[in-house]
Amino acid sequence: MTINAYFAAGAERWPEWRGPLERAFAAAGLDVALTPTPPQSPGKVDYIIFAPGGDIEDFRPFTGCKTVLNIWAGVENVVANPTLTQPLCRMVDPGLTEGMVEYVVAHALRHHLGIDAILGRQDGTWRHEAPPLAREQPVAMLGLGALGRACAEALARLNFPVMGWSSTPKDIPTIECHSGDDGLEEVLRRAQIVVTLLPHTPETENLIGAWQLSLLPRGAVLINPGRGALIDDAALISVLDDGRLAHATLDVFRTEPLPADHPFWSHPGVTVTPHIAAETRPETAAPVVAENIRRAEAGEPLLHVVDRSRGY
Repeated sequence: MTINAYFAAGAERWPEWRGPLERAFAAAGLDVALTPTPPQSPGKVDYIIFAPGGDIEDFRPFTGCKTVLNIWAGVENVVANPTLTQPLCRMVDPGLTEGMVEYVVAHALRHHLGIDAILGRQDGTWRHEAPPLAREQPVAMLGLGALGRACAEALARLNFPVMGWSSTPKDIPTIECHSGDDGLEEVLRRAQIVVTLLPHTPETENLIGAWQLSLLPRGAVLINPGRGALIDDAALISVLDDGRLAHATLDVFRTEPLPADHPFWSHPGVTVTPHIAAETRPETAAPVVAENIRRAEAGEPLLHVVDRSRGY
């Protein structure tokens, strides 16, 4: 039986997604009629492949839709849509995870080894100053979902002492896990490197504000490839200005693209990267979409189903 899938993730994405999706469906043994155009009979659509800002705001006409499959990891822009009553699955893409791990490890090592300072003083002076060892630089990983855990484990393999924090208790070998308000305070007081990889929810909005930043040891650094709204921008600039925080590497922002006049661009203590830490890659993400359709058709549990009550 033919399965009807509507690619509602935006016409601009269709050329790069069509081939990978069709190959993934074939590899999974699925007979899928895939369309990038609004169907004349929305009620006959079985699955919606979606990205926020794509082609749908009102899901009510899609009465036969079994699941909405988001191609982004973040769902904060759609999870509260009252017309979306179908199960919603977020994207956990192996390629996205690999990219995030590479970004976090690279910038953690950059700060740990003092690469910026080395590059900034190529003045002919021989400075024989050995950097500390990784085991001397505690890392706080805020967020222990799929991405946070992968990054935490990669840093732990490099001998960084990694403290993980999550809203609910976790138990991960090689990671010192904490949760709750007291746990957040403890990891921030000890961390030389803080990485924020939490979803944006009402509970995580401005999670890192003036008080939390004041807990950090002087000279700590912050890496945020998670969500821009996790951090209070004004408080961050304040602790950078007074020297408590040595540097912030930021990949995500409240407004994107980051406005040209935003103070982050010109601040000497900030590195701006343009939301490149992790990207959904069609070749590695399409098999995840196909597997969820296969599972749904077989009556098996779906992967990465969003918990509406938690927002992710």
